[in-house]
Amino acid sequence: MGVQIQHKCQETVPGFRHVWGKDARRGVDVAEYRRPENQSVYKIGIYGWRKRCLYLLVLLLLIALLVNFALTIWILKVMWFSPTGMGHLYVTEDGLRLEGESEFLFPLYAKEIHSRVDSSLLLQSTQNVTVNARNPEGEVTGRLKVGPNMVEVQSQQFQINSKDGKPLFTVDEKAVVVGTDKLRVTGPEGALFEHSVETPLIEPDPIQDLRLESPTRSLSMDAPKGIHIQAAAGKIEALSQMDIVLHSSDGTLVLDAETVCLPKLAQGTQGPASSLQGLYEICACPDGKLYLSVAGVGTTCHENSHICL
Repeated sequence: MGVQIQHKCQETVPGFRHVWGKDARRGVDVAEYRRPENQSVYKIGIYGWRKRCLYLLVLLLLIALLVNFALTIWILKVMWFSPTGMGHLYVTEDGLRLEGESEFLFPLYAKEIHSRVDSSLLLQSTQNVTVNARNPEGEVTGRLKVGPNMVEVQSQQFQINSKDGKPLFTVDEKAVVVGTDKLRVTGPEGALFEHSVETPLIEPDPIQDLRLESPTRSLSMDAPKGIHIQAAAGKIEALSQMDIVLHSSDGTLVLDAETVCLPKLAQGTQGPASSLQGLYEICACPDGKLYLSVAGVGTTCHENSHICL
């Protein structure tokens, strides 16, 4: 007796082969599951060195996160961050308020800078302090530069006002205007003007002398209504290497004094017939030159007219 099985293969279970057959002795169908030979087995998941590398990467990211968080806390503490500002810098409704000394490494742009009521504002730099004013196009319209050797102002007009708003000193391309009642020069060498000066009054200090001098050129004083020179408690002295000319076109030259001295005036020779001893008369040459002649009964100017030659 034998069993005959007719095989019918069908893949119904993953990894197994389903074999159908017929038992000839019993006349029934039978099924058999067989595993194919040499079939590979695949595992699901990460195993081995890949798993260890993944854990190491996660650990490094966690360490970096902790270090970053610690540095953030440290920076916030060192910089004194607070809800109202940072360190000595406070944010207020009117703007920013900065207390103490501050150092700016780059240009500072601000609409208004002022100090506290009980302290002064100090701007300090190792090189120079420059303040620029710009128009809406970004062009510099005014500049104040304080350097180690000089203070430079670049503007169309420079003006200094008093506390009442009165202009005290104004400079532009056309003129320099001094708005005070008196301009006082205290230097030992006085004031040097390369061109003309227009002023209603020139006077020195009460205990100083007034001196007008032109070392290499002429000195001219012009006034349409007259020039008044007065020395209330001293003398007026005019010195010249050449001539001193007193000229009046329409009026007269008046010497009003108790005594008029001409010590170096030329004198004529005294004749033997002179009867008036020690008396002289003033004579004038045709060109206006004056000379003294010994007085006589009549005029003696013609006797000494050789002085005019």
